[in-house]
Amino acid sequence: MFAKRNILFALVAVSMGVAAIQARAGDAGIPDKLIDDIRGWSASPVVLLTLEASNKRHNDLSEDRILELDKQWRAERKTDDQPLITAVLASPLSSYLTAIQAASLGLYTEIFVMDNKGLNAGQSAITSDFWQGDEAKFQKTFPEGPTAIFIDEPEVNKDSGTENVQVNMSITDGTGAVGTVTVEVNLTELRRRQAAGKI
Repeated sequence: MFAKRNILFALVAVSMGVAAIQARAGDAGIPDKLIDDIRGWSASPVVLLTLEASNKRHNDLSEDRILELDKQWRAERKTDDQPLITAVLASPLSSYLTAIQAASLGLYTEIFVMDNKGLNAGQSAITSDFWQGDEAKFQKTFPEGPTAIFIDEPEVNKDSGTENVQVNMSITDGTGAVGTVTVEVNLTELRRRQAAGKI
């Protein structure tokens, strides 16, 4: 009787644990189809070729140099002279990400791709910094392997009043992780489309 009761308690605990995991996974409400879509366009040749070039170019960068570049980026945001920012924004990858964001018709509010050092390789808009390697969006994806996904906590945009969440995932060339993509998803718009049966 005691053994049966323990087994029953164990089964209940396991089922509650699974339910809790499913609830946590579904908290942000990001459907698998959206994850698959992001995986699809983030594996395009323009993304992979840009990451290959960026990874080679930044291969020997020291941490001190990375911090210098990040400091330069932050300083350029406050001036009209922006050589580092312009170099990234003028890249074919940034044009591609801007087109992806525009085609989403409000579903994506920001997209940026980082190389294997966590440095911006392309983006749809100017980010606050150049180096993301010290942030969860990079630390919980790239080092975890080619299939890693990290969905951050949703936040309300004070200007638009919409609820947004960052979906972060590793980018792979088929042999391993070569970079990371961050996509800020407009959850308010996502729910509207889900309610209308469009997603």
